[in-house]
Amino acid sequence: MKKFYHKYRREFSTLVAIIITFAFFGIMNSTYFSVANISTIITQSVTYGLMGIGMTCVIITGGIDLSVGSALALVACVAAQMAKAGVPIPIWVVLSLLIGFGLGLINGFLISSLHLQPFVATMGTMSIYRGISYVITGGFPVLSVPKNYRNVFSRNIAPNLSISVIIFLLFAVIMTVVMKKTRLGNHVYAIGGNEDAAKLSGVRVVFTKTMTYGMAMLGTTLAALVLVGRLGTGDPSTGQGYELDAIAAAAIGGTSMAGGRGNIFGTVLGAILFSALKSGLITLGVDTFYQYIVTGIVIVIAAYLEIVQNFFMQKKKNTNNAAKA
Repeated sequence: MKKFYHKYRREFSTLVAIIITFAFFGIMNSTYFSVANISTIITQSVTYGLMGIGMTCVIITGGIDLSVGSALALVACVAAQMAKAGVPIPIWVVLSLLIGFGLGLINGFLISSLHLQPFVATMGTMSIYRGISYVITGGFPVLSVPKNYRNVFSRNIAPNLSISVIIFLLFAVIMTVVMKKTRLGNHVYAIGGNEDAAKLSGVRVVFTKTMTYGMAMLGTTLAALVLVGRLGTGDPSTGQGYELDAIAAAAIGGTSMAGGRGNIFGTVLGAILFSALKSGLITLGVDTFYQYIVTGIVIVIAAYLEIVQNFFMQKKKNTNNAAKA
């Protein structure tokens, strides 16, 4: 049990933070504990979580993706247009996923093959993808997506339980298996830990990085389809600042911003905590603009906790080595 706790101590910390957050806002306003509000928190965490899971994979390689918000808008606009054009639903879903995967591959190619810094490359594609969104829509939202298309990702399968939550959890499970049980996942961690050593060990760094960015964008694509289903529209202005939310979910969940460490389950918890904080502020009547301040503070605290934990881990390791000597 002690070994298990040591391995997942950051996730336990996030879980405790969720409990404290619910207790605090529940005491401040009893409506926070209502079934409707809890359902809203879980539903809102889907977007943060889906994007955060992809961001987690990217950050583990030692990279970052600032284009996810713009990619979400682009996929949402294209998906809405295809839905209104009557593209069969199975083809609609597959094409949307392929578009998102392709956008991720472009990021991966720029970073791994052209050796651009992830920050610079994805900042460039962030502007490109947003611009394409405005071009293909003429700057206007794509309205009135047919109900049968919306139901694929937004209908309730039970009272206060949307199918989007199930999609979120399934994607989390799939990505956990990919990251923990496949060669690709092992190579992602190896690159994040030490890219030069991974290359010398035979890891195909270019291929792995490119595939990681493509795979990661699938989470953003699913988030885009969920938003289209929920809102019934594809808006070229949507998704602004969502990259910060995705990074926050990953950071809160224990993903090391230096790369090499992180897991999907932690990001799921991070997304729920992040959503709970935002919902709590709204419940207390705090101005929406203050959410940006909270987001920044949360990211800073999460990053600092990583430094503190690493310090104590190293200190304990040094103590044990000294005792053995």
